[in-house]
Amino acid sequence: MKAFVLCKLVAGKEQNAIQKIRAIHGVTEVFMTFGGWDAILSAEADTVDKLSGLIVSQIRAVDGVSGSETLVTTSL
Repeated sequence: MKAFVLCKLVAGKEQNAIQKIRAIHGVTEVFMTFGGWDAILSAEADTVDKLSGLIVSQIRAVDGVSGSETLVTTSL
């Protein structure tokens, strides 16, 4: 199961937060962006529960992440 996570980052903590996010097992790509979101990342897990845990317990827990929105992919 794959998802894209849009992240808002705290000003001045962006680089540190991105380094920590890149080190999380299950995060496959991280891109810094301009606009309403500061970063977009892709994450993968075997189940919805594992994906939820990855996002809530690890990504959102990173110091410097102030908010996120998750877009879970489908196989249509």
